[in-house]
Amino acid sequence: MDRKKFLTNGFLGLGAIAALPTAITSCSGDDKVDTATPANGGGNNSSDCVISPTETVGPFPIRTPAQYVRASIFGDRTGIPLLMTLTIQDQSSDCSPLAGVLVDIWQCDKDGNYSQYGGNQLQTANYNNQNFLRGRQTTDANGQVSFISIFPGWYPGRAPHIHVEVLTTSGTSLLVTQIAFPISVYSAVYATNGYNGAPDRSNAQDSIFSDSLSRNMADSVTGNIVDGYTLFKTITVG
Repeated sequence: MDRKKFLTNGFLGLGAIAALPTAITSCSGDDKVDTATPANGGGNNSSDCVISPTETVGPFPIRTPAQYVRASIFGDRTGIPLLMTLTIQDQSSDCSPLAGVLVDIWQCDKDGNYSQYGGNQLQTANYNNQNFLRGRQTTDANGQVSFISIFPGWYPGRAPHIHVEVLTTSGTSLLVTQIAFPISVYSAVYATNGYNGAPDRSNAQDSIFSDSLSRNMADSVTGNIVDGYTLFKTITVG
């Protein structure tokens, strides 16, 4: 499957996304996650009903997210395709799916740069007038949203990650968190042309993930560098 076909299929099948067939099963010591896709698409069971880690929004939070209600967030950015399905569940209701809440997502491009920012010491590349790799969706009856993106790059001091915020329809923030990737997956991606090689921080060395890596880790990441990857993650709010 080429990149264009992968992305097209993603557009057409957001209501019933199927994982790519190749499972990434070999994880290094600090991955702490089984990357085989769970039967429930990444959801937690009642014995694992723990609120997801609260993390910083970072220096590049999404601005005016209501303007970016979209499933496809990659814009003009190139990279290995990444299809993400997030399930939001409510701890106060025995971790039942949480329908009708807003999910904002933002990430850097393959070069480690964010849109809406730049031209300063934090990020020399100036993308103040661009809005790639940012989006908002509303959870369906199953508490799920999906985004079509690219695999993120990295920037100094951080392991690769995705930012997520869950909000009520009135704009009250329920949780800000981040998603980590298995080392076996990002090592394969960063060895390809176009990415910047191995990051300067592993998952275990990342200060944001240092106390919560196993709960920040994606529930599953399947696929390969040719066809692209599919990520599932369940996020629990209180």
